[in-house]
Amino acid sequence: MTTSRLTRRAMLAATASLPLGAALSTPLSAAAAMLGAAPPRFNRFTLGGFEVTTLLAGTRTVPEPQKIFGLNVSDQEFADVSAANLIPADKAQFFFTPTVVNTGSELILFDTGLNPAGITDALNAAGHSPDQIDKVVITHMHGDHIGGLRGETGDTFANASYVTGAVEFDAWSKMENEGFETKVRPLADRMTMLDDGGSVTGGITAMAAFGHTPGHMAYRLESEGKQLLLAVDFANHYVWSLAHPDWEVRFDNDKTAAAVTRRKILAMLAADKVPFVGYHMPFPGLGYVEPRDEGYKYLAASYQHML
Repeated sequence: MTTSRLTRRAMLAATASLPLGAALSTPLSAAAAMLGAAPPRFNRFTLGGFEVTTLLAGTRTVPEPQKIFGLNVSDQEFADVSAANLIPADKAQFFFTPTVVNTGSELILFDTGLNPAGITDALNAAGHSPDQIDKVVITHMHGDHIGGLRGETGDTFANASYVTGAVEFDAWSKMENEGFETKVRPLADRMTMLDDGGSVTGGITAMAAFGHTPGHMAYRLESEGKQLLLAVDFANHYVWSLAHPDWEVRFDNDKTAAAVTRRKILAMLAADKVPFVGYHMPFPGLGYVEPRDEGYKYLAASYQHML
């Protein structure tokens, strides 16, 4: 009985001896289709006894960002700072990041994104549904925070009560603003109004962060010795606002007060090494700050909250 062994060298030699057409006659696998960029829709971590989930309720590319950030600096300074941080000066990516906090007894949503579809899709991706939300906290009344409250079919969060800042509600109630009138005022009789230091529930406390809007609120979370600040829109960009707190921002209602608030909160976060969630920070929006030059450097969270 004769035994033959097909070696790699023999296989290569046999293939090389075949005509080119025969060598290529075996069909090759087709290239995989391009699927397009797909950022994650949610990020979940624990904070003591709380479970915190940031939701990507929307993202878009915005041209000419210096029409929004750095209104009080030259085009050249804006371009130089952008280049030094490896980001373009002619466009920016905006992120809209509501946060869900599960306290163990309540499911609390902070802000609602641009529209009902966006927040509903993000909640569903994270394993929640709008009718599970017990409380909706509105940090301020800009459209990208109240947009998901209500739509053509009615209230998005059928079983929720609502919380917002008293100063903020009073200020917007005196303005002529279609978003407030259609999204917020119809829910007023189900809203609890808070002042600085007011409690949403045990371990969640309102903190005045006025300037971006008349009554803009941040919220401090504390559980089992762990802290986190839901800092919302006190700073809207991880470079153009954090590294340069005095740069003016188009959407800040009171630009001087907003800059004072930015510096106060950034100093607190850096000194206490408290993590924060920024509504417009690069998703998933969770990070730290440390002093750098005349401003602060953003340090995106890595695995700290997985340990």
